Amino acid sequence: MSEYKIITISRQFGSGGHEIGEKLAERLGIPLYDNQLVTMAAEKLGYTEESVGRADESALNAFITSYGKSPISYASFINSASYMPSLDMKVYQKQTEIILSLAEKGPCVIVGRCADYILRDKYDCINVFICAEKADRIKRIAERYDLTEKKAWDRIRKTDRERKFYYETYTGLEWGSIYSHQALLNASLLGIDKIVDFLELVYRT
Repeated sequence: MSEYKIITISRQFGSGGHEIGEKLAERLGIPLYDNQLVTMAAEKLGYTEESVGRADESALNAFITSYGKSPISYASFINSASYMPSLDMKVYQKQTEIILSLAEKGPCVIVGRCADYILRDKYDCINVFICAEKADRIKRIAERYDLTEKKAWDRIRKTDRERKFYYETYTGLEWGSIYSHQALLNASLLGIDKIVDFLELVYRT
C-alpha cells in the first residue's frame, strides 16, 4: 500500500463531478487528471486528439453488438486468439497505462476512465460516485453549453448511457452502484463545497 492517497471520481453527467475534482485538487495541492488523459493517450498512440476523444468513455455498442457479446462477456472476448483491438480498446489500454504511471508519481485526483477499477488493490484509493437531481443537472448543462432544457436532458441521457456502458464493459461492475464505489454523494443535497470539505477530511485522516 502506498503512503499517499489517490482520489478517483466517477460521476453522472452534469452532477458537478469535474468541478468537485478541480476544487479538491486545488485545495489539496495535488494534480487533477480528467481531459488531460485524452491528450496524453492521443500523443502516445499517435492519433489525433479528436479521434481519441470520440473513443474516450464512449459507447462500444456497435463494436460489441457485431460480435453478439454483452459487456460482461467482453473481457473473455478480448482474450480470444482472434481478437483485434478496436480504437476504443487501444484508448482504454493506453489510458490504463497512463493512470498507473501517474499514480506511481504521487497523490492526485482522477476523474472517470474506470480509474477506481484500474487502481483497485494497488494504491490507497478513495473512490466516490457523484450524482445530482435531474433539475440541477439540466440547469448546469443547459447553461454550460447554451442548450434548451430538452436538448440538455437529451445530452445528459446520452452521455450517461455511454459512461455506464464504458464502465460496465471494462469492469464488469455496475456503474453508480454502492457495491462498485466506496461512497455515493449527491451534489444536490450536499452541495459541491460540502462534498469537497468531506473528501478533504477523508483524504487528510
